[in-house]
Amino acid sequence: MRIAVVGIGGIGGYLGGRLANAYPPGGEHEILFVEKNQSHLDAIKKDGLKLFAKDGDATVRPTLATSDPGEVGTVDVALICTKGYDLVEAARMMKVAVDSHTVVIPPGNGIGNAEMVREGLGIGDVLSACIYISTHVQSTGVVEQMAGPRKFFFGNPNGEVEPYRAIETVFKGAGLNVELTPNVLREVWSKWLFVEPLSVLTSLYAVPQGGLLTDTVRRKQLQEMMEELQSVARKVGVDLPEDIVTQSMAKADGFPGETKTSMQLDFEHGRKTELDTMMGIGMRKGKEVGVSMPQHDAVYAALLPRAG
Repeated sequence: MRIAVVGIGGIGGYLGGRLANAYPPGGEHEILFVEKNQSHLDAIKKDGLKLFAKDGDATVRPTLATSDPGEVGTVDVALICTKGYDLVEAARMMKVAVDSHTVVIPPGNGIGNAEMVREGLGIGDVLSACIYISTHVQSTGVVEQMAGPRKFFFGNPNGEVEPYRAIETVFKGAGLNVELTPNVLREVWSKWLFVEPLSVLTSLYAVPQGGLLTDTVRRKQLQEMMEELQSVARKVGVDLPEDIVTQSMAKADGFPGETKTSMQLDFEHGRKTELDTMMGIGMRKGKEVGVSMPQHDAVYAALLPRAG
C-alpha cells in the first residue's frame, strides 16, 4: 500500500512517524511525506523525522520526503494533515497523486474538513476523521506529542466500513490507536465540540487548559460553549450522546493542566490561526439552523481582531 502523509506538522508528524517507523523503506508498504516547509523538509531528509511520543520515541525515514506531489506518483491513501486554512490548497496540490480509487483522509480539527478536501480535489474517495492528540513541531525535523489518548477515528459518513478494512489493518499494524467506524460524523462532531471551545478560550485568555478548568467563571463559559455546539449538532441531525458535554468536560479534566491548544500556540507566535475553519464554520451552521450562540458571538468578536 502506498500512503502519502501531507503536512508533517503535529498530527502529520505523529501519524507519519508511526507509519514510517513500522514500515521502513524497502518493505511491503511505502510511506511518503509531502511537506512544503523547506527547512523542516531539509531536516527530515538529512537526519530523519524525530518523533517524541507517549507511545514511543523514534527517528524515522520515509520512502520519500518531498515538497512536490508530482514526485510521489499515484497513492492508495492520502492523509491530508494540514491546518484547516490550507486544506483546499493542499488538496489541489495533491491532485497529481490521486485517482478515483485513492482514499483521502483529513484528520485535523473541525467539521468541514472533508468538504474542503472534496472541493480542492474533485476526485478520490474522501472520508471523515478525527484524532484526540496534542502535538506540535518542536523544531525543524522534530515533532512532539504532549498529551491525549491518540485515539484516531475514520470512516465514510454513509456508514460503509468493509471497503476500508485493509487500511485499518495497516494503521493498526503501525501501532496506531485507530478505529474504523460507521458513525464517523458522531466522532468528528464530538471531537469538535470538545476541542473548539478549549481552543478559542485558551487563546482568548492566554492560559493553558488548567487555567480554564480551575476557574469557576471560565469553566462555566467553556461548558456553555459546548452546550451551544450540542444544540447545533441536534439541529443538523448529528447523533451525539446525550451526555456529550459531561463527557467532554471530564475528558478535558483528564489532560495535564499545562496543556496548550494548537490554536493558542498559533496566537502566541503570531501565526495564522484556524479561527474561521474551526469556529466560524460552526457559527455559520448555527445561524443556518436558527441556534442562538451568544457565547460564541462574544468570543469570536474578541478574537477576530487578534487573528488578523
